[in-house]
Amino acid sequence: MAKILITSALPYVNGVKHLGNLIGSLLPADVHARFRRQAGDDVLFICATDEHGTPAELGAIEAGQDVRAYCDAQHAVQADIYRRFGLSFDHFGRTSSPHNHALTQHFYRRLDAAGLIEEHTSRQVFSPADRRFLPDRYVLGTCPHCGDASARGDQCDQCGTLLDPPDLIDPRSALSGDRALEIRDSRHLFLRQSQLVEKIGAWINRRTGWPPFVVSTARSWLNAELRDRCITRDLAWGITVPRDNFEGKVFYVWFDAPIGYIAATQEWAAAAPGRDWRDWWWQADEVSYIQFLGKDNIPFHTVSFPATLLGSGEPWTTADVIKGFHWLTYEGGKFSTSRKRGIFTDAALEELPADLWRWWLIANAPESADTDFSVARFAADVNKDLADIFGNLANRIISFAHLVYDGCIPDGGVPGDAERQLAHDLEQRVATLHRHHTALEFRTAAATTRAIWDDANAYLQHTAPWTAIKSDPDRAAVVTRTGLNLVALCAALAWSIVPNLAARVLSALGRDDVIPRWPNGPLLPQLNTGAGTPVARLGPLVEKITPEKADHLTRRFGA
Repeated sequence: MAKILITSALPYVNGVKHLGNLIGSLLPADVHARFRRQAGDDVLFICATDEHGTPAELGAIEAGQDVRAYCDAQHAVQADIYRRFGLSFDHFGRTSSPHNHALTQHFYRRLDAAGLIEEHTSRQVFSPADRRFLPDRYVLGTCPHCGDASARGDQCDQCGTLLDPPDLIDPRSALSGDRALEIRDSRHLFLRQSQLVEKIGAWINRRTGWPPFVVSTARSWLNAELRDRCITRDLAWGITVPRDNFEGKVFYVWFDAPIGYIAATQEWAAAAPGRDWRDWWWQADEVSYIQFLGKDNIPFHTVSFPATLLGSGEPWTTADVIKGFHWLTYEGGKFSTSRKRGIFTDAALEELPADLWRWWLIANAPESADTDFSVARFAADVNKDLADIFGNLANRIISFAHLVYDGCIPDGGVPGDAERQLAHDLEQRVATLHRHHTALEFRTAAATTRAIWDDANAYLQHTAPWTAIKSDPDRAAVVTRTGLNLVALCAALAWSIVPNLAARVLSALGRDDVIPRWPNGPLLPQLNTGAGTPVARLGPLVEKITPEKADHLTRRFGA
C-alpha cells in the first residue's frame, strides 16, 4: 500500500470558479485520488481556498462586505459546490486559518535565519485619491506586450505575461479609477531565490513524470537569471510580518498560499485523534506527493514554493510529480472569472448532473494543449458516451434480467469460449487502464474506459441472450450472468470519473461498497458470480441532452 499525497491548486476565494478552473487542477486531482483509493493506497487529498491578497479585498469591496465576512461566505459557497461536484477532499481548508498564519511566519523566520531574506526599497504605485499604496492587482492598465486594456499589475490575462504595476500603460486604480498615480518608495522583504538556483535545479533534475511543458517552464525560470522575489505587500488583509518596522504590511499571497497545503493537513490531523500531519510532510520519505496545477501556477510551484521548502533547511516533503494542465477555452475565447465569461460551476450544476460535466472535462482534459469547450460538442459527446454506450449497456441487460429471471442474477450453464476470450481481453484492457491512471493520462484513461464499455456492448450484441433464451436457456443464463457482472465491472472502472452514475449502477446490482475495489486477478470467475443476487430496476441512467436543452445552454452560456 503506497502513501499518496495529492494537492490541487488552491482556488481563489473571490467568487465561484468556472469549468476551466475545475479541469485545471481540482477535478483531475479528485479522479486520481479516487483511483488510488480503489487500488488500495493510503491517500490524503488536500485543498483550501486561497483567501489573501488583492482578489479577496477587491471581492469584498464589490460585495460591500467586511473582508473576513466575505471570505467566510465565499469559502462556504465553494465548499458546497465542490461537494456537489463529487470532489472527495479529505480536508478543504482556508489559508486564512491560524495554522497557516503560524506556519507562514515559521517559514519566514527559518529563511531569515538562513540569510535568504533581504530588505529592499522598491518603487510602488501610490494613489493620492485612495491615500494608499496599490498592490499589483489594484492597478489596471494596458498591457505593453499585447495591448489589452484590462491588464492587471501582476499579469495580463489576455497574453499571460507576468507584469509589475509600473509596466502598465496608462495605469489606473482599481479602487477609484484614479489615474494621477505616483511611484513612491516602500520597504519590502525579498526571498533570495537567486541563492537557491543550484539547489532548485538539482531538485528538478531528480524529478520524473513531469509533463514536458512543466519541465520547460521550470527551467526557463531558472535559466533566465532567477530574480529575488518580493514576499511582502502593503495590505491590511493577510498574514502579518513579524519584523520590526513592518507594521501595516503582510506576506505576499504567493508566499503564504502554497504553505496552506501543509497548514490544511495540520487542520485535518487536528480534527481526529490518531492523525499526525508529520506522517505526510515531515521526514516522510515513503510518501509520493503529486501536485495538480493549471499552467499559470507552474512557476510558483516549480521554483518559488520549492525555494521556501528547500531554503528552510528542514526535511519537508516536496513534490515528486507536478501534473500541469493547459487552458480550457470557451467557444473560441478564454474563460474569465473577473469578466464572468464562460460556464461557472454553480450554473453548470443548475443545468445538468455533475457526472456529465465530469466525464466530458476528463475525456477532453487540456493535457498537451488547450481544449475548446462548445455546447454542441459537449452535448454530442455526453449523449454518445454516457447515454448510448454506458447507459444503454446497463439498462439493456438489467431490463432483460427482470423480464426473464425475476430481477435476479440467474444460475445455470457454464462459461464458454466467448466468456474466456472476453475475460482475457478485458484483463489486458484493465491493465492498460491502470497504467494510464497511474501515469496521470486522463484523456487516454477516459478513452480506455469508453473502449471497455464498447467491448461489453459488443459481447452482449454478439451473444444475444434475448435470442438464446428461446433455444438454449443455460446459455442465456451464462450470458446474462456474465453481462450483469460485466456491467458492474464497467461501473467500477468508471467510478473515479463518474462516481454518481457508477454508484447507481453498482447499487442496482447489489454492490454497495463506498469505494468499489479495483479489479485484480483473473476476471473469468468475477464475471461468473452472484447467482441469485437480486438486481434492482435502474431506469434511464442518463437523460439525453435534447436539441431544445442544447439550445437553452447555448443561449444561457453563449459566448
